[in-house]
Amino acid sequence: MTHLEHVTWPPEPIRTGRLVLRESEARDRATFIELLASPEVHTYLGGPRRRDDLEREMPEAPERWPGSFVVELDGAMIGHILLRRTPADRRPAAAGKADLGYLFLPRAWGSGYAAEACAAALDWLDDALPGEPVVLTTQTANTGSMRLAAKLGFTEVERFHAWDAEQWLGLRSPGEHRDVRR
Repeated sequence: MTHLEHVTWPPEPIRTGRLVLRESEARDRATFIELLASPEVHTYLGGPRRRDDLEREMPEAPERWPGSFVVELDGAMIGHILLRRTPADRRPAAAGKADLGYLFLPRAWGSGYAAEACAAALDWLDDALPGEPVVLTTQTANTGSMRLAAKLGFTEVERFHAWDAEQWLGLRSPGEHRDVRR
């Protein structure tokens, strides 16, 4: 996939009420492996990757490119936000738009961290690329992601079947702000 190539990177760390969004560092490697190897995190993402493969393949400082934010709470990584350009060969409604993805450790679920971090990343994108629409895809069975998409202002564009499950594609119009406080 291509990245958000027309932005100044890395930005200054983004601070919210409880979190910091920043570029990845070598100290985050173990948490990236934990995220990618977690069966809970990957329930709706095709299953976890093998930990030994990740240990062998993961670079020292993973995911260092524009639009990739580590989410930090009290000095420790709890999640990862991805903003990347959707390839032209994907769903026509999504092609060429910024795509929001996120992964959070199970111990960080249920506290509103994903909503807080995603809202901050979307605000950053609104400033960096004014007028940029954003898409989000999730399985309809993933009720947590469906709630988060609605909270962030995404509205349904289409549903489709892929990876043996019904998928939901939502669109967030540029500058669409929602109050994501709990």
